Amino acid sequence: MKILAIQNRMGIGDMVIFLPFIEAISKKFNSPVSILVKENSKALEYLEKNKYIEKILILERGNNNSHHDGIIGSFNLAKDLKKYSFEKVFIFNSSLRFRLICKIAGIKEIFQYPLFQKKQQHLINTAQNFIKKELDMDIDSNPIIELENSLIENTKNKYNISSNQINILLGIGGSGPTKRMPAYKFLNFMKMSTKEHDCKFFLATGTNEKEQIILNEILNSEFKERCVSLDKIKIKETLPIIKNCTVAICNDSSFSHLSAALDIPTIVLLSDTPLMYGSYSPNMYPIIPDGEETVTHDTLGKERINPEKIFKIFKEIVT
Repeated sequence: MKILAIQNRMGIGDMVIFLPFIEAISKKFNSPVSILVKENSKALEYLEKNKYIEKILILERGNNNSHHDGIIGSFNLAKDLKKYSFEKVFIFNSSLRFRLICKIAGIKEIFQYPLFQKKQQHLINTAQNFIKKELDMDIDSNPIIELENSLIENTKNKYNISSNQINILLGIGGSGPTKRMPAYKFLNFMKMSTKEHDCKFFLATGTNEKEQIILNEILNSEFKERCVSLDKIKIKETLPIIKNCTVAICNDSSFSHLSAALDIPTIVLLSDTPLMYGSYSPNMYPIIPDGEETVTHDTLGKERINPEKIFKIFKEIVT
């Protein structure tokens, strides 16, 4: 059976969050599912060998004159989809545009969120209700990314990762300045953790100027011999490194979602993002700014993230 799932939200985090629902569709029909996603979901980097996914199709929208932009782009997308002869499609949004595209593409069975109800949609609850309604399945929010054992072991040897140390992923990057902790927050935690444990730190970040400043502050600190920078390697190469870690401590970033999906206990530092993004997985341990009962957009609390709280949860995980 040829089945398509359309998940057009941006970024790695949202793509990871939707994995349990795509997996549920695959299990229900005993068939791998093709997915239509945006390029910045980086799905090809970590889902290429997922047994529940057959093909990863890229939605080319968002840049000037992209292949799938505008009215002409809609017909281009319908034409692109038609050649796969999909029998069913599950559309994880309320867009009439995608419904019409799928009809033009000749897909007979179309399952979709209620039309014109984008506002106030809860990211996870809406997807859970959708799968419950269409497939009569109750799905937990616990994304899983699996890796081959040989890849994990080879990476362990390549990076001299020792089981005698506590290997820690530090996700020091983030999609915006309000989400990125200052370097001193991580350095304070590193000072506390190395007093009691033999730790090695893997620093995950992007390559933009602001993130590189944070990275270089840490690399130029007293802990530089304990640090390995991951900013020059592809996401798919970081996955087996993360899998070899004992714990991850991340800003709200792609690495917080990836590490939790790799079944690594992940402390998520939420300074300016809805709490849901750091608490949907049982592998996530959210920390919010001091003085707040919850966190959302515009909390602007990165200076109130407490390294002592990070260390307290870290100790609970490793002991």
